[in-house]
Amino acid sequence: MTILLVDDEVAIQKAMAPLLRSRGYSVTIAGNGREALDTVERDRPDLIILDLGLPDIDGTEVCRHVRERSDTPILILSARGAENEKVAALDQGADDYVTKPFGPEELMARVRAALRRSLGREQTWHGQLRQSDITIDFDRRRVYRGDAEIRLTPKEFELLTLLVTHAGRVLTHRAILKAIWGAHSVEQPEHLRVLIGQLRKKIEPDPAHPRYLLTEPWVGYRFSADLE
Repeated sequence: MTILLVDDEVAIQKAMAPLLRSRGYSVTIAGNGREALDTVERDRPDLIILDLGLPDIDGTEVCRHVRERSDTPILILSARGAENEKVAALDQGADDYVTKPFGPEELMARVRAALRRSLGREQTWHGQLRQSDITIDFDRRRVYRGDAEIRLTPKEFELLTLLVTHAGRVLTHRAILKAIWGAHSVEQPEHLRVLIGQLRKKIEPDPAHPRYLLTEPWVGYRFSADLE
C-alpha cells in the first residue's frame, strides 16, 4: 500500500519514511500542501499522513480539499498544544491524529487502524458487529459483553454504535453531539460527558480506568480497537 507523507520538516521525513518502508509500505513525500494535492490527484495513495503546519497551505485546508474529491484516510500530525487545529482538521474529515513528538509504534498502530477502517467504509451495519468482547446486534438493538447482555438506553445505544463503528478513530465532541442530538446541540458538551459517564458504568470493567471508551483530551472520544 502507498502512503503519502506530507511534512516540510526534513528531519521528520528522514525519520518516518524509512520506518514506513521497513514495514512494507511504499512512501511518497510531499514538502508542502500544493505538492500534496497534486500527488493525491496523480497517485491516489492509500493513506495520507498530513502535517498541519505546512509552509504554503494550512494543513486543515489540504484536508478539506482532499475530502472534496476522495475518501482516502488522513492521519494528521500536530505539535503539542494545538488542540484547536486538531479539532478543525478532524471536523474537516481527517480520520485520526498523532501528536509530535510521537513514538514509532504508536504511529504504526495508527497507520494500521486507519488502513483497516478504509477497507470497511462501505459496510452497512446490519446483523452483529464485535469489537474486543463487546458485541452489538444492530437488528435487535442489543449489546453484549461476552455472553452477558448490557441493557442500554436508546441514546447510550446510539453513542456506543457510533463509536464502535468508527473503532480506533477519534470522533470530536462536535461530531458526536451533532450525530446523537442534532446540529443545535454542538455547544452543549455537558450532555456528552454525562452520557459517556453512564455508558462507561455499564460496559467498562473498571469505569475509573476505561479500556474501551477512551478520552482524547480537548478533542473527543474513541473506542479502542486494539484490545486483545
